Amino acid sequence: MLVSRGLVAGFTVALLLAGCGTRMNKAPVEDRGTYAGAMTTTGSQPGVVAAPIKPLPGAENAGKPGYYTVKPGDTLIRIGLENGQGWKDIARWNNLENANLIEVGQVLRVVAPGTNPPPVIAADTGVVTRPVTSTTITPSAPAGTPLPPASTASGARPTTPPPAVAAAPAPAPSAGEDDLNFIWPAAGSLLAGFDEARNKGYDISGKAGDPVLAAADGRVVYSGAGLRGYGNLVILKHNNTFLTAYAHNQTLLVKEDQSVRKGQKIAEMGSTDADRVKLHFEIRRNGKPVDPARYLSAR
Repeated sequence: MLVSRGLVAGFTVALLLAGCGTRMNKAPVEDRGTYAGAMTTTGSQPGVVAAPIKPLPGAENAGKPGYYTVKPGDTLIRIGLENGQGWKDIARWNNLENANLIEVGQVLRVVAPGTNPPPVIAADTGVVTRPVTSTTITPSAPAGTPLPPASTASGARPTTPPPAVAAAPAPAPSAGEDDLNFIWPAAGSLLAGFDEARNKGYDISGKAGDPVLAAADGRVVYSGAGLRGYGNLVILKHNNTFLTAYAHNQTLLVKEDQSVRKGQKIAEMGSTDADRVKLHFEIRRNGKPVDPARYLSAR
């Protein structure tokens, strides 16, 4: 029995060692470095193949006026809102086959081809910054300095200078073609005013189903719920300068590319993606949020 047990134990150990030797064998590795320029290491193991780096679309335009570099978390809808454009226009200008597929670092055109980028607008003031044109100014003589006598021809009597004519006051600047008179989009009271850091527009109270009105004539460039934090959202483009946004709606009553008139009902108030029933309303000038108080008509 001792011999039998010894044989059985020895046979068992031999089987275990054989099994362990099988499990330690290396799995086969496929070498895909068959194209020109593939790099391999020395020895029997194939090396890691470095794929050629492909530049992202539009990379040559990074940093240029009128172009936008995609950041993490961006969507074409948000890029359009923050640049004063419709997402469909941006997709068309950049030949995007699928508007849902954009890459971080990709550079997109955000102004129409053949047009100049809009002027820079100071944050929350609406003040437009334009290049200053230099003019030549003739220095005037200090006060109290006698003027030199006018030269006269021989025998000619000096003439009395004509009285100075008061300069006509400069005309008041007229409203530009891009300036609009917006109406209030809802009848409720103001819950929260504009604060660039915390609230990019007005929050207006109301009941579920209350009408939401277009603040000015325009075209629907977005109608849906694809922008986080806005719920059911309508975005109107009024001209080359202004967009308005209407968020947290219960029901959307307009479709993209539809033309609307000032005062037209475009949605019903709701609480989608919000803590209560309200309308969040934004006015954006060249994509930058501005204080609605500067543009809304008095109630």
